[in-house]
Amino acid sequence: MKIKITGTGSYIPERVISDKHFELHQFLNEDGTPIKQSNEVIIKKFKAITGIEERRYSESHYNTSDLAFFASQKAIENAGIDPETIDYIIFAHNFGDVKFGTIQSDMIPSLASRVKHKLQIKNPKCVAYDLIFGCPGWVEGVLQANAFIKSGMAKRCLVIGAETLSRVVDDHDRDSMIYSDGAGATIVEASDNDSGMLSYETASYTEEEAGFLYYGKSYHPGEDSDTKYIKMYGRKIYEFALSNVPTAMKSCLDKSGIAIEDVKKILIHQANEKMDEAIIDRFYKLYDKTAPANIMPMSIHDLGNSSVATVPTLYDLILQGQIENHEINKGDILIFASVGAGMNINAFVYRY
Repeated sequence: MKIKITGTGSYIPERVISDKHFELHQFLNEDGTPIKQSNEVIIKKFKAITGIEERRYSESHYNTSDLAFFASQKAIENAGIDPETIDYIIFAHNFGDVKFGTIQSDMIPSLASRVKHKLQIKNPKCVAYDLIFGCPGWVEGVLQANAFIKSGMAKRCLVIGAETLSRVVDDHDRDSMIYSDGAGATIVEASDNDSGMLSYETASYTEEEAGFLYYGKSYHPGEDSDTKYIKMYGRKIYEFALSNVPTAMKSCLDKSGIAIEDVKKILIHQANEKMDEAIIDRFYKLYDKTAPANIMPMSIHDLGNSSVATVPTLYDLILQGQIENHEINKGDILIFASVGAGMNINAFVYRY
């Protein structure tokens, strides 16, 4: 028995934040000293590395659970199911609901419970819980849904990835330009045909790697040191990802029995365009191959890095015909892959 994604939905906030938004920011080094380069140069280099020109920020009156609710409604409608028949709601996020203008995380009750409430699901046997797994959270949620369904604990799951990272960034940190808001949701069910998940790989590296992404104080010395923001050691993450993600993807593909020549698309976490390109190139080199053109759809240029939301959002947008020059057809072999805080890595091979 396999599991299959039978419905998809996403919510893309309407508020567009271009690179020009950051021209008047005061960017500082980690020690609080001014960065010597002009903001124009900083932004130009940032765009060249990440590929990000625009990102989306949530409307101020919505929280992460609201974005997730909107995406979930679309996924349920797309799947054509009765929401009362959902056995599990697995909600991957990292910071909970962060009210606009604040920095405090709110996770009680769980965001999954909030989505279930908003969906007006009355069935108490629909179990709702949150999953904190860094950017690979949605992929991990699909793997957990796979386990629940194969074990007989569930027949149908709603797996969500949503985040409002714009509300947990330090405006004085150049990395703040990476992050964005959004939500993606999927209905996952048992499959009785050839389509569905063929293999998976997942791992947590928690020695030195555990601290590559962390909650830290502002780079501005005048800011309250008790107020924390998302921080990262970008170079270490880049090197870690290049060393570990391609081998995890290879292990996953080898377990599926699918030849690399048959892979049609690789949907990878939209973290950094140059990093993603390097990961894909190294993955193909493991097979002594060159990465085919158009193998890796990207949404990061317009949407930024919305953490757990990037992969399910990308998948939904492709299926809706909204990613130019990319489509997924019946029987296509896909690889979903992600890397993020933990450090966590996961992937699965999927036949559409």
